[in-house]
Amino acid sequence: MAMTSPDVYKLGFVGAGNMAESIARGVAKSGVLPPAAIRTSHHRADRQSVFQSFGVVILESSGQVVADSDIVILSVKPQVAKKALLELKPFFTDHKLLVSIAAGIKMKDLQEWSGHGRIIRVMPNTPSAVGEAASVMCMGDMATKKDEERVASLFKAIGKIWMADEKYFDAVTGLSGSGPAYVYIAIEALADGGVAAGLPRDLAHALATQTELP
Repeated sequence: MAMTSPDVYKLGFVGAGNMAESIARGVAKSGVLPPAAIRTSHHRADRQSVFQSFGVVILESSGQVVADSDIVILSVKPQVAKKALLELKPFFTDHKLLVSIAAGIKMKDLQEWSGHGRIIRVMPNTPSAVGEAASVMCMGDMATKKDEERVASLFKAIGKIWMADEKYFDAVTGLSGSGPAYVYIAIEALADGGVAAGLPRDLAHALATQTELP
């Protein structure tokens, strides 16, 4: 029986913050891609060290990251997304896929700033750090079925992912993006109730946390 060869491509992160780290770790740990197929850049040595610790390739600039990647995840803060994409515009050739996780930045703006049409937007949330993210994606007009499959596999490495129209993304941000904070409040309220009933704080908090798990 013939073995199916793995789908190996190069994945780059423009922005090396916590969310990028969570995605890269999940992708590497799950075996979706080997760490050597992942690259990023950062001016801070501590962030470089974090990514290097699990085998990610560190390049000198974001331009090099885009040039050397097949899929580029834009993981910068929303307020610097425009500046980053305008600077990187010359590096986005037709075969590259741009994936934006920058909250609130619409597809039309991503297309305008990058000069690129092959784009997918994804909205992940903070539980990505523990592999329990709830992510939603929407496709740009020029994104392919293969692009969809690859991006879905990347984000399944950190949780679950659903497809939705872009018009729902503001609501998605409000629900899954802010939702974990409300769950935390509920856990604290349950723990307070346990303490009031005579339980030690650490036991009450542990029971409340486990109760809120799916």
